[in-house]
Amino acid sequence: MTESLEKFALNKSIAKQGLIHKVGLIGCGDMGQQVARIVSQSGIDVTFIERNQERIDEVFQSIGAQLDTVINRWGLTQGDKRVILSRIRGTVDYGMIRNCDLIIEMISSDDPLNERIELFRKIETFVHPETVITSSVSTLMITDIAAGMTHPERTLAMNFFASPSKVRIVEIVCGLQTNEQSHHLAQRFARMINKDAITVNESPGSISTRLIVTLINEACNTLTEGVSTIEDIDVIMRRGFGMQHGPFELADTIGLDKVLRYMDHLFDEFGQYKFKASPLIKRLVRAHNTGVRTGKGFYLYDRNGQKAGINVTSTQIINTNGK
Repeated sequence: MTESLEKFALNKSIAKQGLIHKVGLIGCGDMGQQVARIVSQSGIDVTFIERNQERIDEVFQSIGAQLDTVINRWGLTQGDKRVILSRIRGTVDYGMIRNCDLIIEMISSDDPLNERIELFRKIETFVHPETVITSSVSTLMITDIAAGMTHPERTLAMNFFASPSKVRIVEIVCGLQTNEQSHHLAQRFARMINKDAITVNESPGSISTRLIVTLINEACNTLTEGVSTIEDIDVIMRRGFGMQHGPFELADTIGLDKVLRYMDHLFDEFGQYKFKASPLIKRLVRAHNTGVRTGKGFYLYDRNGQKAGINVTSTQIINTNGK
């Protein structure tokens, strides 16, 4: 039974019921788990789809651990945790998203465009005609993804930032055929989960991804030139410009495999050298040192995702020069 969050919460400010009562997530990885938490905490039911029951159990275990971390910092109570989890359901059955008002696709794929095209067609066969279907994709064009749909006018992209539980911005990207009704519902949803919605014109990478990957790439170039260290570059950018994370910390948070994939897409689209990934990023990805998720990236991380040292040695940096 779903309990009222007002009964347990320290913070009595609960989102009022609006036109969005249930959200479906397709894929519930690291970002999806944070989005599920945010949506549920805002008073909206969440149903996420994963590939098998084992993966569903892992997702709930991970979300529970994230909530425990917040509780330990006095940000929530055990009652809050119970209510948040009670609003989240995991399933392998696409029929369970039938009554969702909004779908957010958040999959990871080796064939990102074609798999999403097929996935959006599949989703469309299960949900109501008025359900808005969105993707968290950042370097692909939502118009391309929606091209094979019966109703492409109800599709758009919603780009959540790394650490969506901390960052209050979401980019909304409308495709060529997106209608105003779908756009307005996405904006309303962003407000319901306490995010500022910024609508941007459709372009590969939108604003955030295009700018942040070039920052990360230039940080790698600065590092391999021997200008400074990983820690000092991050400190300068955090303290000097008020960034939440330095470029290397941010790369580890996003995942170096994703950073590399974003850059490859942007380089293919624009052909500009600034989007050509640093050899250092490629070397780390080949070694499966992709960041916080694997415990190794530019930094080392403990099982709680906290920094535990430096992973990239001076020898690794030297060996990437000119390669």
